[in-house]
Amino acid sequence: MSAADVLAFVGLGSNLDGPAGQLRRALLELADLPHTRLIRHSPLYGSTPLGPPDQPDYVNAVAMLQTSLDARSLLDQLLAVEQRHGRERADRWGPRTLDLDLLLYGDEQIDSPRLQVPHPQMHRRAFVLVPLHDLAPDLELPGLGPLLDYMPDMRDPGLWTLPALQDD
Repeated sequence: MSAADVLAFVGLGSNLDGPAGQLRRALLELADLPHTRLIRHSPLYGSTPLGPPDQPDYVNAVAMLQTSLDARSLLDQLLAVEQRHGRERADRWGPRTLDLDLLLYGDEQIDSPRLQVPHPQMHRRAFVLVPLHDLAPDLELPGLGPLLDYMPDMRDPGLWTLPALQDD
């Protein structure tokens, strides 16, 4: 990484229109973001929805990016990818074609109306922590402490690994 590059982690989730395919296409788009390189991503996980129970299960993953974009510019790029996937923001925690969350941006802590980093509640969500742990087990969560401190509680029956070649 160059001096201006930052390591960022992005959470991906989908439960509509072929969720595994949505995530695979989104990962390709993340790899093509300007001034950004996709370093690697976690396996895909299935998870039960947090929101209304009358929606399909989710497919989740986390991507590790190296970027020279500032946090707000990276957020704008993520929102543009969501839009290309037909994301509609109707119900909080409702079904979605694609959800991209900026989980971590280097060691920064950002608290603005538009962006909060670390992402709020990420340290309580197995569908974020388990794939994040796959990528960076020794990670420090800014303002929260070591990722490993949150892992003992992440044996969640509502989270399961998906086969590597699964399409949906």
